[in-house]
Amino acid sequence: MTTPSHSVDAQRMDRHYRYQRFVYDVTRRYFLFGRRQLIADLRPDPGESVLELGCGTGWNLVQVAHRYPKAEIFGIDISGSMLSTARSSIRRAGLAQRIHLAPADATTFSGVDTFAKSQFDRIFISFALSMIGSWEDVVAKSVQQLAPGGSLHIVDFGPCDRFPAAARRGFFGFLQHYEVTPRTGLMALCQRLAHEYTLDLKFAILYRSYVNYAVLTRG
Repeated sequence: MTTPSHSVDAQRMDRHYRYQRFVYDVTRRYFLFGRRQLIADLRPDPGESVLELGCGTGWNLVQVAHRYPKAEIFGIDISGSMLSTARSSIRRAGLAQRIHLAPADATTFSGVDTFAKSQFDRIFISFALSMIGSWEDVVAKSVQQLAPGGSLHIVDFGPCDRFPAAARRGFFGFLQHYEVTPRTGLMALCQRLAHEYTLDLKFAILYRSYVNYAVLTRG
C-alpha cells in the first residue's frame, strides 16, 4: 500500500515547497487575506477539537492554539517538508504537547485512521483547496467528519471578477506559477453539500471577490 508520504502528490508538494517553506510565512501574509477572520470565527468550546487540513508551516495552528488554549488541535499535510517546518515552528512556540500533526492526504483523510477520532468539532481549510486537484473530495470528506454542532470553515482565493480584466489575468498567471488555481465552483459545491447533508451555509465574497469564505455548520 502506498502511504501519503510516498504518493505522487506528496512528492510534488515536497519539491514545490523544498525552499519556499523557509520564507512562506513572511511572504504569504501579504496576499493570504481572510485567515485571521476564519480563526476568530472558529470559537471552539473548551475541550472541543479543531482540525486543519493542509496545515503547511503550522502558522494557522499556532494562532489557533494561542487564541483557544483549551481546544484540542490537530493538523495534517501531505508534504513531509512542510510538516517538518510546522513541527519546528510549533516546538519554538512551546506548543508541541497541544498540537498533533500527521502526514495524510486530505482527499482520502480518515480521522479514525490518523488520530483515532471519528469526528471533529471544527475543521478548517485555509488556501489549500486551490492547490489540490480533487478539491471537491476534500470538502465532502470534511463534511462527513463533522461532529453534531460542528462547522467547516474554508477560506481561499475567489474569482476576482470585480478586478480589472488585465489585473485579473496577471494575478491568475502569478498564481498558476505556484500551481494555484482559484476554485470558482466552491459556492455551488457548498450549496449542494448543504442541501445533501442538511447543513447551514454562510458564504461571503470578500475583498472585491479576491477571497471566498464559506462556513458549513451541522445542526
